[in-house]
Parts: sequence; structure tokens; C-alpha cells
Amino acid sequence: MYNRKKEIIKSCVYTFFILVLAVVSTYYIYNKFQGVRSVDVTSESIDVTFHEATGDRVGIYKVTPVTDSVGLSSKSYNISIKNNLTEKVAYSIKVIDDLEKIVEDNCEEKLIPKSDIRVSVKVKKKETVIYTLNEIEDGILLDDEVDALGEDDISIRFWVKHDSTLPSGSRMHYHGILQVSEGNNIIDLKRIGD
Repeated sequence: MYNRKKEIIKSCVYTFFILVLAVVSTYYIYNKFQGVRSVDVTSESIDVTFHEATGDRVGIYKVTPVTDSVGLSSKSYNISIKNNLTEKVAYSIKVIDDLEKIVEDNCEEKLIPKSDIRVSVKVKKKETVIYTLNEIEDGILLDDEVDALGEDDISIRFWVKHDSTLPSGSRMHYHGILQVSEGNNIIDLKRIGD
């Protein structure tokens, strides 16, 4: 009888430790992938999710001139904008230079000119729009509205245009940050956890 009771206690202790290990492991794995997969930004009316590991940062790290049709199949930066209100909300997406990353990479002398960078913007069921980066007024890629309680999925791509005179394969860079603002007010948007 004593031996059986000892075995039951031993089994319970092992089971407890296995369960604790499973719960802790699952928690850390979930948080790790949540942190890597998105950077969440919110205001009173919209929630913004950046789906890439780089969050709101975008970049080109090697000069590979391609046609627009090839550029449209390149890596995309995906953003979801969800409206929490029962009325339409205006938003805009802007790209600005990532000065912190430029200084960190020490690439001030190796930046790809904006006149050689093409960018496309695709909002779910709408037509894709393509720009040359230096032609965009104030860096604004998109001015749009999200329907009441709706969600917009946006794909943005960057590539070096096919007729660029830059040496192909060179390690020139472009570093940018995608900023999403509600109407004209970027100040109200804040990162979750701040």
C-alpha cells in the first residue's frame, strides 16, 4: 500500500512538471511569433497591423533593376487597417526615410536615389498603382477610407526600376518607414504596449 501511494505521488509530480513546462513553452513560443510577425498600432478608431518581421520598416539592400511586371511579384510589405467605428474613417500611408537605419548601416554615401525606386500600392479589390518614389508628393503613397467596421488589406512593394543606370548587384541601400495616419493626425496613433 505504501509503495503504491509513493508511485501515485511520483506520477502526479511528473505530470505537474510536464504540464508546467508545456504551458511555459507554449507561452514563450506564442509571444515570440507574435512579436516577430506584427507590430500593432492603434488609435480610438483604427487598428493597424504590419505583417512583416520588419514591422513598419521597408528596404532595398541590393541593386537589382527589374521591369514593373517583375517588381509586382517581388516581396511585399503587408498592412491591415481595421475600422472600429460604425462610420467611414479616412487614413493615409506615407513613406519617409529611416534616418536611424541609414546612420546605423553607415550607408549615407550608398543610398539608392529615389528617382531609381519604383513602388506599388495595392488595396484589396482595387487596382494596383505604381509610382516612382521621387514623384510622390510628401511621401504619401495612399489616401483612402476604410468602411464602417471594415478592414483594408494593403500590399506595398519596392524595387529598382529596369532602366536604372546604377551598377547591377551593387550593395546600395534604401531604408524607409511606413507611417499610417488617421485623417491628417499621425500623433493619435500609438504602438500597443506603449
